[in-house]
Amino acid sequence: MSKEELLKKLETKRTKCIVYTRVMGYHRPVESFNVGKTGEHRERVKFVENCSHR
Repeated sequence: MSKEELLKKLETKRTKCIVYTRVMGYHRPVESFNVGKTGEHRERVKFVENCSHR
């Protein structure tokens, strides 16, 4: 089953998710960003903490 078929099949179970990001010291929903800021947000590198220090 392709990704598109699976999404269509489960469409009734899906809900909207609001993604927030921290901008200049406060949290703001990404959906309110303008075109330039949205593109900048997509290019950001996600940080993953290495937990091997334990």
